[in-house]
Amino acid sequence: MYERLTKRVEKVIKKIAPEIAREYELDYVGTEHVLLAIEREGTGIGAQVLHNEGITAARLREEVDKLIKKSMEETWVFGRLPGTPHFRNVMATAIEQARLLESKEVCTEHLLLALLKEKGSVAWTTLRNLRLSFARAREEVLRLASTSST
Repeated sequence: MYERLTKRVEKVIKKIAPEIAREYELDYVGTEHVLLAIEREGTGIGAQVLHNEGITAARLREEVDKLIKKSMEETWVFGRLPGTPHFRNVMATAIEQARLLESKEVCTEHLLLALLKEKGSVAWTTLRNLRLSFARAREEVLRLASTSST
């Protein structure tokens, strides 16, 4: 029932994240690619939270580049490019976050919150290193959502 993805999320996970993975010359989609895709897409609440917290594309890319060299994860198949186990967990958590926030669709803010819950993933470590916590992101998501619905 909450598995309906917005067109923006579909674009992030099916188009932009795989493009970014290919830019890295990788044959899998990981959480880091989803995170970079949220920022690159740029119009969702997820991207707004990152920008409001001073997290730029350059800072994200720099941090991901440092971390990606350290860890290569096992893969599973998701669409055309395989996704990491963390990626699968993030999708399930994003659905749960949408449910908890009483949204009928999974949006970029739910993806961002899910990335912040996926401990040990490249995206989680990146955001942690850039000082963005789940609590702070959720607070900002709620603030932005309330201003966009008024």
